[in-house]
Amino acid sequence: MRLLCTSSVVVFHLRTGVMMLHLVPRWSARLFWASPGWRRTYTQGASSRLKGLGCPRGLSSPLACRAYSAVAGSPEVMLTPERYPVERLPFSTVSEEDLAAFECIIPGRVITDPEQLQTCNVDWLKTVRGCSKVLLRPQTSEEVSQILRHCYKRNLAVNPQGGNTGMVGGSVPVFDEVILSTALMNQVISFQDVSGILVCQAGCVLEELSRYLQERDFIMPLDLGAKGSCHIGGNVATNAGGLRFLRYGSLRGTVLGLEVVLADGTILNCLTSLRKDNTGYDLKQMFIGSEGTLGVITAVSIVCPPRPKAVNVAFLGCPGFTEVLQTFRTCKGMLGEILSAFEFMDAECMQLVGQHVRLTNPVRESPFYVLVETSGSSAGHDAEKLTSVLEQVLNSGLVTDGTMATDQRKVQMLWALRERITEALSRDGYVFKYDLSLPVERLYDLVTDLRTRLGSRAKHVVGYGHLGDGNLHLNVTAEAFSQELLGALEPYVYAWTAEQQGSVSAEHGLGFKKKNVLGYSKPPVAVKLMQQLKAMLDPKGILNPYKTLPAQA
Repeated sequence: MRLLCTSSVVVFHLRTGVMMLHLVPRWSARLFWASPGWRRTYTQGASSRLKGLGCPRGLSSPLACRAYSAVAGSPEVMLTPERYPVERLPFSTVSEEDLAAFECIIPGRVITDPEQLQTCNVDWLKTVRGCSKVLLRPQTSEEVSQILRHCYKRNLAVNPQGGNTGMVGGSVPVFDEVILSTALMNQVISFQDVSGILVCQAGCVLEELSRYLQERDFIMPLDLGAKGSCHIGGNVATNAGGLRFLRYGSLRGTVLGLEVVLADGTILNCLTSLRKDNTGYDLKQMFIGSEGTLGVITAVSIVCPPRPKAVNVAFLGCPGFTEVLQTFRTCKGMLGEILSAFEFMDAECMQLVGQHVRLTNPVRESPFYVLVETSGSSAGHDAEKLTSVLEQVLNSGLVTDGTMATDQRKVQMLWALRERITEALSRDGYVFKYDLSLPVERLYDLVTDLRTRLGSRAKHVVGYGHLGDGNLHLNVTAEAFSQELLGALEPYVYAWTAEQQGSVSAEHGLGFKKKNVLGYSKPPVAVKLMQQLKAMLDPKGILNPYKTLPAQA
């Protein structure tokens, strides 16, 4: 096996076990062979073909600039009620008196300009569009309270909005709801450098929080491809999973406290920084994953882990999904506590990333690819463990080719191959997106099944996701939205998932698009209890209506 640097080669001899350093020209790195007739090369850093990796200049993440993700010259997005069978509920409409009242509460931060409202009315995937006439930009929880108190009295529907990076239409209006943006609520309130507990406003952008913590030798327990745009409040409201779930678990475990403004304007301050608090019901859990339907999250207390001293990433090619599963099993067994991510993607994902985002595949073309990340406190120890794993999976034929990076810039280049799949798909046409939890052994079966079922009706049927926690991102692209194609997909995908005792939403929530399929994952008693909670906390139903819960008969 060869571990190759861009300017030097670390050669690991399988027979002797001796690690030696050889200087070689950068262009010759691909000429090393593990054994006669079989090339097995690992690049420590990036090979010369990796020069094209990374975001376009000025973009730090796939969603950092939504204009870049848009297809030039694309037609205007169809209004949601024109595409989906939904009727407006009997809410009031915003009047001049309402606008004057809002102006008194947040002077200079009431937006009615149609051009500025256009972006906030459309989801970033450009699949749903509302027609709100007003955007409100509060800076404090007290301002949010006053706004909601007014809306509650006037029976005005409200759409809370963070970074608008959601996948299920939960962050944009369906009709003319008032858009309540948290974008200006972006202050860090406190950070405890002994416990790692961060308290901040809901509008803090995830990537900016990550930078803040990195300077203090900590990291966020959450990492998403949309980190350059998404807000921590929206992350909590949707219980976002992301790329670090395997290592650090869900937000339900890392969020210690919340400040939430209820529908009638009441401020619920449960912003504790205590790791242990066993006093009664854990109220914050009601709002984590509630998608803005029970209250507006205005501040978050979250425990953050220390920043790993050593991060290694390997990008590997596998000949089949069975080998992907066996590679995962090997990594879990041999890497143990330092395994922080295990992502997989199929060949069509990589083809689309190359075609639409111009990123270069650094390894030999394969049916499947996996990205393995380790995070630990000892660079030498971690590298030795990962090298041992790579040696084993190569020798056993589980992996046919790969590259490995330890340098932070090159690590980010390899992560870009995974993180920018969503952007590449959005450039391929209209995307039908499904975010499913399934038994790991059956994770890819649905993709294969759908390719046969849909045939030429779909441009691409791809599967990728977080193998470590059984999360499949199933995506089907077409030239344009098609009711016929939607009918072939739904409810078939949800019924298939239910048969496997899976979940119809692993980490993206239900939003508008999935509200009516909740019953595939939850029994009627659970759905009824959720509706009762909604009625208790928001009796007029003004908070993010038409979302999350199915309409009551």
